Amino acid sequence: MNKLWMEKRSIYLLITPGLLFIAGLILVPIAIAIFLSFTNYDGVDFQLIGFKNYIEIFFHDSVFWSSLRNALVLGICFILLQHPIAIFLAIVTPYCGRWERPLRIIIFIPSIISTFVTSQMWVSLLSAQFGLVNRILVTVGLPSWQQDWLGNSSIAIFSIIFVAMWQGFGYAYLLYYTGIKGIPSEMHEAAIVDGASKLQYNMKVVLPLLMPVIRINVILAIVAGFKQMETVFLMTGGGPANSTQFLGTYLYYKAFRDGLFGYGNAISVLFVIFCLVVTLIMNRLLKKDVGEF
Repeated sequence: MNKLWMEKRSIYLLITPGLLFIAGLILVPIAIAIFLSFTNYDGVDFQLIGFKNYIEIFFHDSVFWSSLRNALVLGICFILLQHPIAIFLAIVTPYCGRWERPLRIIIFIPSIISTFVTSQMWVSLLSAQFGLVNRILVTVGLPSWQQDWLGNSSIAIFSIIFVAMWQGFGYAYLLYYTGIKGIPSEMHEAAIVDGASKLQYNMKVVLPLLMPVIRINVILAIVAGFKQMETVFLMTGGGPANSTQFLGTYLYYKAFRDGLFGYGNAISVLFVIFCLVVTLIMNRLLKKDVGEF
């Protein structure tokens, strides 16, 4: 009995530093954010105002809802546009022989480039005055297609979504490629013996076995849409007319530009709640799994 108690005490002593670390860096800041969300804290003074910040957000803050819509649209574009292409390339890559490795490198390069460098590159490419995109359109005889890609409020959001998908494509591809390479070769050999074509093998074997990876990638895509900030901040700053505002940039502007820290904390609390809710919903929708291999 004494030995069992000594073992339990040793375990408690070993995990206590980790628990204190988690509490200090995660739980305590979350608790402070929740508390400040019920105040009008401006960086100096504050007083409790109850749910006024949340009432303002839900019923009077149209920019918050447009920011949430942009985040959801980006997440959906990740799932419906970026991921199918990533899955296709991940399936095709192993059939490329000696070009497999160079192709992997080329696809993954945009994901390892600094966000600042990537953003500035695309700002230059999409510039209305001297951007390469507009010059190419003129060169190929499509001058009427020229746009102010980042200055037009009806187009800028699509430019941001494209750049975000382009930059994050490598990570989605890498997860799918790794999942495919993890499928035992015996599966492929058995499919060949049964007379399955490459298309049938990929549709009937690879995709079902890839479902756990797809589920993880879908959840990561939704969270990435909610977390989007750096690219937007560097390319458009949320403009023009808040058309490219995302939750991350809007939270930043409210808290640090306008000095409304209480209001910003209320946005951050809703931010976390939305991420948790969407993650739980996606987990339930994609709950059905296949056997392990």
